[in-house]
Amino acid sequence: MAIQYNVTGMSCAACAARVEKAVNGIDGVTSCAVNLLTNSMGVEGTADSSAVIDAVEKAGYGASLRGAEKDTVPQSDELKDTETPRLIKRLIASAVFLIILMYFSMGHMMWGWPLPSFFDGNHVAMGLVQLLLSAVIMVINQKFFISGFKALIHRSPNMDTLVALGSSASFLWSVYALFQMTSAQTAGNPELVMKYMDEFYFESAAMILTLITVGKTLEARSKGKTTDALKSLMKLAPQTAVIIKDGKEKTVPISQVKKGDIFVVRPGESIPVDGIVLEGNSAVNESALTGESVPVDKSDGDGVSAATVNQSGFLKCRAERVGEDTALSKIIKTVSDAAATKAPIAKIADKVSGVFVPTVITIAVITTIVWLLIGREFPFALARGISVLVISCPCALGLATPVAIMVGSGLGAKNGILFKTAVSLEETGKINIVALDKTGTVTAGEPVVTDIIPLNGQTENEFMTSAFSLESKSEHPLAKAIVKKGEELGISAFETSDFKALSGSGLSAVHDGKTLLGGNLKFIKEHADVSKQAEEKALSLANEGKTPMLFSVDSKLAGIIAVADEIKPESREAVKQLKNMGVRVVMLTGDNESTAKAIGRQAGIDEVVAGVLPDGKADVINELKKQGKTAMVGDGINDAPALTVADMGIAIGAGTDVAIDAADVVLMKSRLTDVPAALRLSRATLTNIRENLFWAFIYNVIGIPIAAGCFVALGLTLNPMIGAAAMSLSSFCVVTNALRLNLKKINDPSHDRKIKNKIEPKTVTVSDNSNNGGKTVTIHIEGMMCAHCEATVKKALESIDGVKSAEASHENGTAKVILSSEVDKETMKKAVEDEDYTVVSFED
Repeated sequence: MAIQYNVTGMSCAACAARVEKAVNGIDGVTSCAVNLLTNSMGVEGTADSSAVIDAVEKAGYGASLRGAEKDTVPQSDELKDTETPRLIKRLIASAVFLIILMYFSMGHMMWGWPLPSFFDGNHVAMGLVQLLLSAVIMVINQKFFISGFKALIHRSPNMDTLVALGSSASFLWSVYALFQMTSAQTAGNPELVMKYMDEFYFESAAMILTLITVGKTLEARSKGKTTDALKSLMKLAPQTAVIIKDGKEKTVPISQVKKGDIFVVRPGESIPVDGIVLEGNSAVNESALTGESVPVDKSDGDGVSAATVNQSGFLKCRAERVGEDTALSKIIKTVSDAAATKAPIAKIADKVSGVFVPTVITIAVITTIVWLLIGREFPFALARGISVLVISCPCALGLATPVAIMVGSGLGAKNGILFKTAVSLEETGKINIVALDKTGTVTAGEPVVTDIIPLNGQTENEFMTSAFSLESKSEHPLAKAIVKKGEELGISAFETSDFKALSGSGLSAVHDGKTLLGGNLKFIKEHADVSKQAEEKALSLANEGKTPMLFSVDSKLAGIIAVADEIKPESREAVKQLKNMGVRVVMLTGDNESTAKAIGRQAGIDEVVAGVLPDGKADVINELKKQGKTAMVGDGINDAPALTVADMGIAIGAGTDVAIDAADVVLMKSRLTDVPAALRLSRATLTNIRENLFWAFIYNVIGIPIAAGCFVALGLTLNPMIGAAAMSLSSFCVVTNALRLNLKKINDPSHDRKIKNKIEPKTVTVSDNSNNGGKTVTIHIEGMMCAHCEATVKKALESIDGVKSAEASHENGTAKVILSSEVDKETMKKAVEDEDYTVVSFED
């Protein structure tokens, strides 16, 4: 992790380039990224912080340690706009004296405005008043001269150097002209007096400074707005919490809440820290964190997050994460860190900025000399040189990328999309292939009842009552789905006796002397008459990716209930949007091919890679990367290897814990449509950066030749004051253009355009890595009935240290385990039997 520093004294991209160069020259520094927008710097490596600060100070700037790694969460005071008020005061003072100066220098001369009689014919007095007024404005804006000449002394000229040189040259020449005019007036030469009076540039010296200050003020105000999203996140954090201490409620500052404290939240109050609900039921508005406006129901055992709002009931909770460990603090840090990093596209501007100011000064000197050599008078040549100095703007180059990154990452955070770095924000939009994990990403990750088919004269209510009563005593995931459905239908279970869970088969119980059975097709066929039509229906449901559960009463088939891990409501729309953007969509799953293809058809995914082991997903991603830039979308925990090797790892859901650390992009809402939204935002940000860089470059490419007088033959020249006005507006235009990103509707697919992948897509197959990297053990298990049983056994085995991967099959009654180191068989047996399955034997 990079150590963060505050840097003072920077005024343009040349300053940032100088600081980077100085710090990168220190032994032990592996990388340094300076952000002109936030006046911050991130340094990675083993170099001591005192050495870094010393290097920055030797370069002519100031630096202070802001903190390190996860301890650094920016505070609202750090983002408070203190620069704009100072600049406004400076601007008002400059404008007041400039108006008086312009009255004397331009008003009287050009429009005959009246002056005190003392000035009648006294041109020296007129010149002295202009000198004093312009000197006052220069003192008001002394920061340009202090910063500019200090940078020049350190051989790292910046934008302030250009302004200071231009203004100083105008002022000093005017002082020289004033002395010459005084001599001419003493000698009684009125023609020479008027000649030198026409060569006064006092108003230009003052106007340059004032106009640049106007631009700086507009720029500072706009820059302040780029951090609005971050500041709004910070304002969400509650300042106090009501904790229970010694049996009494006590209001304390949020900083005093510790992990394990019990706190209470009443309706309408914000939840102070992340915690677990101990008592109460309520609807909690989590839009502050996820952007999702629909409140989420919370009850005992559910997690709550800081800054979310309790809307209805009373909640009593235990604090789990406090201070900088809360989800809100992590989001703030993620957005802030993203703004502190550099996008690859910024490297072009950085290279130019490093040599820009010295080049401009050289051009200005050459321009002045050339005009003198071809016979022009010194005032004309000087004006051309000054115009070159004051129109050139390295600031626009330096701001082109960071302002767009700050606005883009802030807009993403508002919509529940967190980009961890500027690189991830830039690169996400270039993705050609998106690989989706099935469980929890495309599907909800929880089995639900999809079909209820009563048979042999049973009504739906009669059939569901029997099934509900039988399954209510089982702990199986499929049983829970049936029980939940029964509760939704308002069905009451009747009493049963002699309940048995039959290993590898199903359930049995007795009611009113009748035997109730439930289980898979194979089990029910052994104990009841199953018609050909019923068998075909069960197989048809299985081909659709569902698990058919058959039930009988006294050897008579009562009906079929199909349970499936359904696709999320928005999955099909998300896949459609991705395809419309020219993105190839691939689904990865450990399921068998028929189930995987059935889910793929429902979601509109044409390309499915089935039977993939956890470490095999990374291999598939590597194959896909050969065909284009690939993003892996998963839950950030089970898919960690694939998320790591992908060009872009996108974690969907689990936004309050490990996902923030596991991926490049985190989608807080667990909504798949946020994947195309993230691509849309990335593309818009990249376009905005390109626009900013274009205008910053083209402005200087066009402006400098005009200022130098290259088009004098066409009658096109540039007054230094006009050049200063153009310079002052250039940065403002770049920042304002970046703020347009806030108007982007990232969830609107109507303006999507396709990006063509030049590489021809190829079918990806799963390679057999069963014996790669370790010993293989086959465990024979009784009790597995469906894909959910397989997942439970797989998860139990893979949680053991030394187990590289596991693949279970309820059809074969086995689990194939690949070991990365020696694991005791008793440990594996215990892990499986703790989940209520029976281990029969091991086979090496």
